[in-house]
Amino acid sequence: MLKQRTVAIALIALVLAVPSFSQTSSPPAAPAPQDTSQGKQSKPTPGILGGRRIVAADTQAPPLSAKDKFVLATKNSFDWTSLVRAGLVAGIGQARDSYPEFHQGGAGFGRYYWHAYADQAVSNYFTQFIVPAATHEDPRYFVRGHGGFFSRTGYALSRLFVTRTDSGDQTVNFSEIIGSGAAAGISSRYYPEPERTWTKTGHRWLTQVGIDGGLNVLQEFWPSIRHGVLRK
Repeated sequence: MLKQRTVAIALIALVLAVPSFSQTSSPPAAPAPQDTSQGKQSKPTPGILGGRRIVAADTQAPPLSAKDKFVLATKNSFDWTSLVRAGLVAGIGQARDSYPEFHQGGAGFGRYYWHAYADQAVSNYFTQFIVPAATHEDPRYFVRGHGGFFSRTGYALSRLFVTRTDSGDQTVNFSEIIGSGAAAGISSRYYPEPERTWTKTGHRWLTQVGIDGGLNVLQEFWPSIRHGVLRK
């Protein structure tokens, strides 16, 4: 009888203890909003506008680690949109006969193409991984999302010279300036010898910066285009 009473008391104590235990040991519900905010962060620009990941306007995106920056540069270098962009650059270069040593025709276009693709990939790794990892800069594009056309265009172009640090502060965009310059210097090693002059290297440097500036403008307005025109 005593043994039965002991078991009953133990069961009652266990039942009473369960609610209080669950209240003190259950995890807080706070992580839910954090997951929601993370779902809003940087998404790849779809279609031919690819190039850099963009962060939506008024979004607090967590900083990227060095590994994240490497993955970003790799995805931007081997995404199918990079193949399209290299083709456009190669076609323009061939039409302008930028490098007579490459000649014309299909073989000539092939030379223009692989040089343009290599330039693009080397620049991606320098501007989105190597230099940002060393200077603790954020290589992503943060959309402004408000203001008039000229105001937003000016902001997009200014991002060539001003960028964010990993801590969210503003700083000189060494990643773009130094990274593009270093990439242009390296690319001169696989161009024909007459194209390895300081003038030609500087021209490739400015060309890459100009392409990045154009991508900034497209990325600034792309969310509005998707929402207003494509209804996405």
